[in-house]
Amino acid sequence: MLWSAKLTAIRSSLPPFNFNHSITVFGQPKVYCSQYRAMETNDDTPKAKPLCFDFLNKKPYSPPPWASHLKPIPSHVFSLGHLPTPIHKWNLPNLPQNTEVWLKRDDLSGMQLSGNKVRKLEFLMAEAVAQGADCIITIGGIQSNHCRATAVAAKYLNLDCYLILRTSKVLVDKDPGLTGNLLVERFVGAHSRLISKEEYAKIGSVALTNVLKEQLIKEGRRPYVIPVGGSNSLGTWGYIEAMREIEQQLQISDGVKFDDIVVACGSGGTIAGLSLGSWLGELKAKVHAFCVCDDPDYFYDFVQGLIDGLHAGVNAHDIVSILNAKGLGYAINTSEELKFVKEIAAATGVVLDPVYS
Repeated sequence: MLWSAKLTAIRSSLPPFNFNHSITVFGQPKVYCSQYRAMETNDDTPKAKPLCFDFLNKKPYSPPPWASHLKPIPSHVFSLGHLPTPIHKWNLPNLPQNTEVWLKRDDLSGMQLSGNKVRKLEFLMAEAVAQGADCIITIGGIQSNHCRATAVAAKYLNLDCYLILRTSKVLVDKDPGLTGNLLVERFVGAHSRLISKEEYAKIGSVALTNVLKEQLIKEGRRPYVIPVGGSNSLGTWGYIEAMREIEQQLQISDGVKFDDIVVACGSGGTIAGLSLGSWLGELKAKVHAFCVCDDPDYFYDFVQGLIDGLHAGVNAHDIVSILNAKGLGYAINTSEELKFVKEIAAATGVVLDPVYS
């Protein structure tokens, strides 16, 4: 399950894969683990080379072979996440017979950058730097995980960050305080502007960020705008790449195969990348998305726009099933939902996100 717009991989009882052949990626066989990779030596003895110096490096990017027809293909990517993230079986009580649930732990993708946003930012920040930007603009809710991750990533790369944060009308003229993600954003020096939910709905996120962009340009700055959730066609590559990562992890598993992938949806980029990657790649698992805001029709149209932006030539309705799961509204919890979070933590040790999970 990808936390914080999180993936659950479900598999039923199936015969194991036959992996008696070499899988070639980038022209040579590779096996991936989380901290080390194989290094050639003169004595033919494989040794481990630590990956610690890859962090924050900008690297040329090559897509998975099954995605090489998509365009445009990003030229570079920044290493911002601690990848690959682990997959493990989730021992939920009372599962149906012959059903297993596995978690893809993208909550472990990095401390200040944890969650699904870092994968998109690896591509978005590389483009920002390539374009000579000196500051980043993005927008989201008052406790947006994406805004926090963007603020940290910008500071890592010596860029200023400007955040437009949506909040209630009664709080828009007050100091937002030092709680949750706001604390991290203020620690790293992000510039925050508050806007009411009503004004956000009236003006729209694109217009709001463009107004700020034009203001900063007049001040002599070189801003780069990242949309809500980092969800555009470029950001979609983050989860196309995540699907390649899952494939590589399954190659060294003991015959595990996933039939279904379940993910929460808040801005659309994650489900676009996962769905397209599963459809084009080897996994062929059905992707089920549960939207925590807006509605399925909105997200089908939005995902279609993202994959059309990559010239994928597929229909969103064919590659993902989107269901409404917003309940009382975005980030509004019932006592029963919070009780469920507590019960799952007590039973399995996994703490669910109360907004998405």
